Amino acid sequence: MSQRPGFPVKLDDTRKPASGRAAPVKPVPAKVVTVPPAAAKPVAAQTRALKPAPAKTAPLSMGKALVQPVSAAARPLGVGLDSGAVRARMVQKLAEQGIQDKTVLAAMGQVERHRFVESALANQAYEDTSLPIGLGQTISKPNVVARMIELLRLGTTGKLGRVLEIGTGCGYQAAVLSHVASEVYSIERLRGLHEKARENLRHFRLANVHLIFGDGMLGYPKGAPYAGIISAAGGDAVPQAWLDQLAVGGRLVAPTITPAGHQALVVMLKTEQGIERSVLEAVHFVPLKSGIA
Repeated sequence: MSQRPGFPVKLDDTRKPASGRAAPVKPVPAKVVTVPPAAAKPVAAQTRALKPAPAKTAPLSMGKALVQPVSAAARPLGVGLDSGAVRARMVQKLAEQGIQDKTVLAAMGQVERHRFVESALANQAYEDTSLPIGLGQTISKPNVVARMIELLRLGTTGKLGRVLEIGTGCGYQAAVLSHVASEVYSIERLRGLHEKARENLRHFRLANVHLIFGDGMLGYPKGAPYAGIISAAGGDAVPQAWLDQLAVGGRLVAPTITPAGHQALVVMLKTEQGIERSVLEAVHFVPLKSGIA
């Protein structure tokens, strides 16, 4: 029985780098049970079944500290700043936008997002916007990160078990996941980003995060089964390898191309009978690609 990798870790892969085009993806098998809303309703209306009710604007408890609203004038001035106040303001805004899971809100408040962006962009680190991280990739908006992790945790009390992240990027989402899951395996196909994530995460010394350089479309079978799988890239369909590696009772959250040709968040719950699939709001993520580069 092979030992699970520690942090950081590389996945042996002798395949040639991808040509830049996404390889064909196996469609979700016929046994998948699709659970769409009423046929005539738009995608936006489909989010209500899973989206939590808007949170109250009262201060949020995060451990022993209370998260209080801070002045709109409070802005990070650089990577070396004490960003506690602006993180608290970001968390308050996330709650006002409808993120209700206190565990997710606490995790978002603990991770210093400015450490994952270029110093020139640090003053925008806690705004609800995506930012470039190099190699044509971006760090997702805080609201999108919180939303996807909240969907991953639906019905969960306490921490999630083992989670697989497809697309490490700069490492920010992996850091947030480390606070809501017992173990995080994060795989990245671009060597430059894999190395950047290693450097970014070194400061945090997260013993439960394992970084892998490899083809995310194949998942990471050595760590399976996973209580949750979350993807930061979207393709025409969810790879069968991900569904195979998802534990019964586990959830998968990923952007996927809809029949109408638009990208939307999809949540898949694996049951003994098959896969229950829910299509939620429209999103925009980088395309899912195979191979390494």
